[in-house]
Amino acid sequence: MKPTTGEKWFLAANALLLMIAGLSCLLPLLHIVSVSFSDPHAVLSGAVTLWPQGWTLESYGLLLRGSKIVSAFKNSVELTVIGVALSMIFTTMAAYPLSRRYFYMRRFWTLAIVFTMLFSGGLIPGYLLLKQLGLINTYGAIWLPGLVSTFNMLIMRTYFQGIPDELDDAARMDGCGEWRYLLRIVLPLSVPVIATLSIFYAVGYWNSFFQVLMYINQTSKFNLTVLVQQMIQSQSLMQEMNASDMQAFITPEGIKTAGIVVMVLPLLLVYPFMQKYFIKGVMIGAVKG
Repeated sequence: MKPTTGEKWFLAANALLLMIAGLSCLLPLLHIVSVSFSDPHAVLSGAVTLWPQGWTLESYGLLLRGSKIVSAFKNSVELTVIGVALSMIFTTMAAYPLSRRYFYMRRFWTLAIVFTMLFSGGLIPGYLLLKQLGLINTYGAIWLPGLVSTFNMLIMRTYFQGIPDELDDAARMDGCGEWRYLLRIVLPLSVPVIATLSIFYAVGYWNSFFQVLMYINQTSKFNLTVLVQQMIQSQSLMQEMNASDMQAFITPEGIKTAGIVVMVLPLLLVYPFMQKYFIKGVMIGAVKG
């Protein structure tokens, strides 16, 4: 069936709007990357737009030599990898029983969990609780409050509910228990939603900023997000980094943009490999109620 003239105009308008939205996200990123690779004099003169002028890696070299970027990168990796693993384990453990029709008081527990999306204890009670648990100045203070996202749990529960009941019945007839059914049948069939939620959790942990400032006191435990924010705001830190290498003339903008690129690059490298699972997982979680 050929599209009508109105449908063609509608599709063209949608394509134009999406193109504008995509460029509004892409162009600032290209400018930041260009500044980080450009000669300092070209940056100061304002000649850098979307393409580097006078290619140089001095900004990255000074960033590695004069800052705690390597330590902060390791902290971000530790915070993200362990956080994602813990969150996925506990999200799965919460979603699987709620997806079973024979689970006792399933509706009550689902509503009780959804209730936490609307109301919480508040910032101060949460801080006092973590202090009583002895988690202040540890990554446990970041992992524990965000261990299970209600939104992510509901997506996983909906996906589990879409697995045919015939598989469950066949597994029971073969003597398969709950744990074996979950590990050998449900999880292998749930790779798209697992990949999708892993990306959601990874982005959240990697970009943790307010939680790190609230609960982490030692600067040696700061992650990349906090370190880059300090670099952007602290002029004295920029002066110290320049003073640490007198042979190189680097603008503060070059160091700041290099820090931003280092912070964003890991997620940009991971996403293309997860995209096919990401799209399928989101669509399935969105269509089923």
